[in-house]
Amino acid sequence: MARHKVEIVNVNTADIQVLSNEEMIELFRKMQEGDPFAREDLVKGNLKLVLSILRKFHNRVENMDDLFQVGCVGLLKAIDNFDLSHEVKFSTYAVPMILGEVRRYLRDNSSIRISRSLKDIAYKALKMKEEYAASGLKDPSIEEISEKLDVSVFDVINALDSLKEPVSMHEAIYNDGGDTIYLYDQIEDKKVNSEDMQNRLALEEAIDSLNEREQHILDERFVIGKTQMEIASELAISQAQVSRLEKSAITKLKKILK
Repeated sequence: MARHKVEIVNVNTADIQVLSNEEMIELFRKMQEGDPFAREDLVKGNLKLVLSILRKFHNRVENMDDLFQVGCVGLLKAIDNFDLSHEVKFSTYAVPMILGEVRRYLRDNSSIRISRSLKDIAYKALKMKEEYAASGLKDPSIEEISEKLDVSVFDVINALDSLKEPVSMHEAIYNDGGDTIYLYDQIEDKKVNSEDMQNRLALEEAIDSLNEREQHILDERFVIGKTQMEIASELAISQAQVSRLEKSAITKLKKILK
């Protein structure tokens, strides 16, 4: 049976290797000794770390290839600056650097455009807060910042709010180790009645009863909109097999939902 694979910037994610901690340490030592291939092996061995971080951002960008490349920039920075003498796991060190690159990219390329003047006010306000903290003083109030920068209180509040990242509807807001509650679960849609909700829940339960491959094919076909030929290429199977799996999954859903 072919393994499920996804192509991101010509990288087949099904073939990505994962390094053990011992292998990682050995490669870092080789890199420090001038081995020309060690750095490349470290990058290849940590691509799944980048992908795991990108999962939380998949609903915020249209082109995951771009975001993957940005994450790899963060990975390269982490590799080049990692110090074995600190005796911490590389992943512990790398995750904040990769996240930083990704968030910086999303901020700079956000569809929500923030004016230069508003950014200037925000950065001046942050600098003022840092200066107060460095002097051992409590954070300045909005009114104090407003007076110091000679701008309105509204402009200060608006400027600081502009630096906050938009919250995804799929952001997890609670998890006690069981079912996760997402932000969209807490937002009421008055257009949806109880019958609609029951139908949706029934459909979700029916889809959950399908195996992973059947779910993947239905998602690719009817949510993402790919052709059977495209899915066949991804899964390394024939189009006829995709067609049979698709029809079988739909038949199962119909039986369950009767």
